[in-house]
Amino acid sequence: MSNQYNNHLVYLLLATLFISTSGALGKFIDLPVPVTNWWRSLLALLVLYAFCRYKKIPYQLKSKKNIIPFVLSALFMAGHWITYFYALKFSNVAMGMLSLFTYPIITAFLEPLFIKTKFDPMYIVLGALALLGIYILAPEFDMESTMFQGIFFGLVSALFYALRNIISKKLISEHHYNATTIMLYQIGIVTIILTPTLLFMDTSNITTQYPYIILLAIITTAVGHTLLVNSLKHFTVSTASIISSVQPVLGIVIAFIFLREIPSWNTFWGGMIILSTVIIESIRNQNKTKTNQD
Repeated sequence: MSNQYNNHLVYLLLATLFISTSGALGKFIDLPVPVTNWWRSLLALLVLYAFCRYKKIPYQLKSKKNIIPFVLSALFMAGHWITYFYALKFSNVAMGMLSLFTYPIITAFLEPLFIKTKFDPMYIVLGALALLGIYILAPEFDMESTMFQGIFFGLVSALFYALRNIISKKLISEHHYNATTIMLYQIGIVTIILTPTLLFMDTSNITTQYPYIILLAIITTAVGHTLLVNSLKHFTVSTASIISSVQPVLGIVIAFIFLREIPSWNTFWGGMIILSTVIIESIRNQNKTKTNQD
């Protein structure tokens, strides 16, 4: 059972690594934010559809009642992507990702309201610890600068992200959908929602942006987000969100390598605190799993 848990944890951490690329790519891609996310959704949709056909993964709706949660989760995903990318554009990768990662705290409060999950006060402690790490990473908030706008969009994105993950958890645990099927429907709906933006936004620069759009669509979205949704089968949404709090640290490292955004000592110490929440929650969840088996 321990090996099985470790495998699930590895897949969740891989999902976190792949999704971490969204910061640098979102900041670097030179297209209007809705257009970027339309291309991202469309290409990821094609990849996941081909994967479902190849692996013979069923993608039919099990009930018409599932239409509403699929549409809601897709709307929240679209809102999360759009506001997150605006957070990156208005500030920088570090600030955008760090403001987004208030979502573990939001999730810890919201999950018991939507899913039959017992509220664990320790989530608040770990969430607060992660928030402390985030504060140390970026302690100076100038409300008159674009940094404040970036933080605002990041916080809104965090709320959307938490709600999308909670609904995805319900689709997996209560309706028994495959994670790939859930992502297929979500990004399909997002593609439809964002299609009208192509009529009034500049898309002429797409020819120079294809390599980065493809990376965003396949690595970040098709692989990363599908692995994340799949992890919700084995972890609570709160646990998965706290463990994935390492994502800002990874994102900052990626931004340093590819965008030359230089982190400070605050980044190091804040990152260490965030990593500690990952280690603590991983140990707690493994111990709870062993106890339930015993």
